[in-house]
Amino acid sequence: MLLRPLKRLLVGILISLIAGASFLSAAAVTTPQNPSGFVIKRGTNLSHWLSQDFGWAPRAVWLTENDIRFIAQQGFDHVRLPIDEKELWLASGLPNEPEFARMLTAIQWCRNAGLRVILDLHTINSHHFNAANEGLTNSLWSDPKAQAHFLELWVELSKRLRDLPVDFLAYEIMNEPVADDHNDWNRLVAAAFKKLRSLEPKRVIVIGANRWQLPANMPFLQVPAGDKNIILSIHTYSPMMLTHYLADWTPLKVYTGPVTYPGPVVDKAAYEKLLALKTPGLSDLVQGATDNWNAERIREDFIPAIKHAKELGLQLYCGEFGCLPTVPRASRLAYYRDIIAVFKAENIAWSNWEYKGDFGVFEWHGPKVLGGAPDTELLEILLAKP
Repeated sequence: MLLRPLKRLLVGILISLIAGASFLSAAAVTTPQNPSGFVIKRGTNLSHWLSQDFGWAPRAVWLTENDIRFIAQQGFDHVRLPIDEKELWLASGLPNEPEFARMLTAIQWCRNAGLRVILDLHTINSHHFNAANEGLTNSLWSDPKAQAHFLELWVELSKRLRDLPVDFLAYEIMNEPVADDHNDWNRLVAAAFKKLRSLEPKRVIVIGANRWQLPANMPFLQVPAGDKNIILSIHTYSPMMLTHYLADWTPLKVYTGPVTYPGPVVDKAAYEKLLALKTPGLSDLVQGATDNWNAERIREDFIPAIKHAKELGLQLYCGEFGCLPTVPRASRLAYYRDIIAVFKAENIAWSNWEYKGDFGVFEWHGPKVLGGAPDTELLEILLAKP
């Protein structure tokens, strides 16, 4: 007689467990597919080559066809290829033909290896995402000539690339726009989208939110209506106090104490000392450092973008994320495990920052020593089968 009530109780518990299961174990919904068939899931950034080239190695050495083959063999399905105006165009404004040829060669390598490509216009002469820390000034938002020139850059790129299959190559309009007014970016998106659609009606276009493509800003992005050949892009390096620990190009370099993950990155005493320094820009970068960081906390940051993408029926893509090797090894790998788990659960395609470099998937021993071995443990975390 006790078996039936017990059975009902067990069934009820099971139903409750299924309904309330952690998002990390929930089955991901099907990703909306664009009509052009540009399908991506996991990729890596080919950084410091045709963009932000710091001279760590000659370009012919930094990236070779063997690198592209290695990327494909690991299980990545695409690469994000950042390019800078100053690398692809001469000071005269004319195309730098040897560098255009280098770009086209790399794109063909990817095609031969079965990797799709997102071509990312990373920086232009009138706009740099890190202008505030680079001693630069962005004129893009206030200068109509700079905006017209930006469109012409895409006209030139389309001229060189339009014959490539739409299921192989996509365009990312611009990396990490930083406009004071969201509508300044929205107007430029509309102009660029109109121009590209007049040239290539079926090309998939990747569009990020204003102000470093932060997920919180996605609801402010005015996405061109009625076009499903669009992928929405976000970037995340939260919590910055962890991911950019000891980064000498940020105000965070003033802190040399311990950091941890999961949990609070620093304790409240350390946090308050940092705020008391009143270092310009530091308070924004340490925001949230005392939160209880874990997979669920990472996911909270993504919610505005997840909702916006679902409302529009468009794919969501995290084009950049990463954590420096200055972070203690166990904490660094725990961060990667959690963020990859969130991407899988929410069906967010991604591209880690980066293939080679201090954030990369090779052991980093500094810019003078570029022979680090592949970080197999990190690669296994990134590319583990679902």
